[in-house]
Amino acid sequence: MSWLLIYKALHIAFMVAWFAGIFYLPRLFVYHAQTQSADVDAQFKVMERRLLYFVTPFAVLTAVFGVLLIKAYGSAWFSASHWMHAKLLLVALLYGYHAYCFKLLADFKHNRNRRSALFYRIFNEAPVLVMFAVVILAVAKPF
Repeated sequence: MSWLLIYKALHIAFMVAWFAGIFYLPRLFVYHAQTQSADVDAQFKVMERRLLYFVTPFAVLTAVFGVLLIKAYGSAWFSASHWMHAKLLLVALLYGYHAYCFKLLADFKHNRNRRSALFYRIFNEAPVLVMFAVVILAVAKPF
């Protein structure tokens, strides 16, 4: 088995683990924004913090193995793979989304959340749409 296939398998596995958390965290924010109970609020704060800190290493490892894949394919391949440039732009947006989740987590932690459950429902859909685009780019390689 080649290193390239190992990098690819680990890249995909860590991406799936990362996305499991990135899909679930904003759903917790939806429910958190709706709660009126102090006990439930405290429980959501713990759950959200643990989840975000649990999936962040998966985000880092997704990037590490993605970079290793690009290096394994080589600079000539990277220069010619315009679909990859588009994919990386979308991936950068996903990392920005992940970082913004830390800000939202801090807002909840310090009781500064001013956003509605509807905002978080819409916010929850963004990574799904970006993920579809990334997968289509990676599989179809349209340009």
